[in-house]
Amino acid sequence: MVKSVYPVYLLLALSFAGYTTSAQSKKPLYTFPLGVESYTYRAYFPKDVAATLDTIKALGFTELEGGAPKGVTTEEFRKMLDERGIKVPATGAGYEQIVKDPESVIKNAKTLGASYVMVAWIPHEKSNFTIDNAKKAVNDFNRVGKILNDNGLTLCYHNHGYEFGPYQNGTLFDYIVQNTNPKYVSFEMDILWAQHGGADPVKLLNKYGSRWKLMHLKDLKKGVKGDLSGGTAPENDVVLGAGQVDMPGVLKAAKKVGIKHYFIEDESNHEDVQVRQSIAYLKNLKD
Repeated sequence: MVKSVYPVYLLLALSFAGYTTSAQSKKPLYTFPLGVESYTYRAYFPKDVAATLDTIKALGFTELEGGAPKGVTTEEFRKMLDERGIKVPATGAGYEQIVKDPESVIKNAKTLGASYVMVAWIPHEKSNFTIDNAKKAVNDFNRVGKILNDNGLTLCYHNHGYEFGPYQNGTLFDYIVQNTNPKYVSFEMDILWAQHGGADPVKLLNKYGSRWKLMHLKDLKKGVKGDLSGGTAPENDVVLGAGQVDMPGVLKAAKKVGIKHYFIEDESNHEDVQVRQSIAYLKNLKD
């Protein structure tokens, strides 16, 4: 009796040991520096820039996407960032500014130490982004992208959802990617706006590979039906992993295509709580 049962116990023990070893061998899925989009703290910067940067540092962020808040020069802001060990891989610029005065954008980016300049919106009539809007953007991005490239910077267009309207055999976003020069124009994926616009962030990452250079980490509330407006209520921006986006799939695909800079962006009215929870989610994800 003992002889016949012993192998069973032995097998169970070995199986459990193997399971434990396998569980322990899993590695963190998110392995990049913690970054945050400055818009997350839009309600804080106007009150106290230094205190806001202290909060950002205390949360463990070492990268920031953004520019100097109102009332602070770019030089002053850079000094404050340096004192806290926070780098700015990417800064933003408005479409009109970058088209009309790229030199000022270049100066600002270089002062901040940025390598990328992000444009997050193409002017168009509300809820009516057209092929003409896309064609103009393509021409402008190719021209300005070359100017930035000549100055050691990379232009990135940040999707906002409205670009995923149908066009020919794909979407207007496809048109923009396929008609911009890869040498001069790259992209930042905002995964919430991709999801909200009807795209699949994972498929989109795989489709355009190394064209993607930056990412906004955010999640869209479950049950929310998206559209092409490029807008949604603040309460629809939820903690990472709690919404519709396949976050593990996105991070695996993003790592595969070579994205190295990720910025948590929380557009809710509860960023003080949600940002902490999103950081915890990222840190606990295993591959």
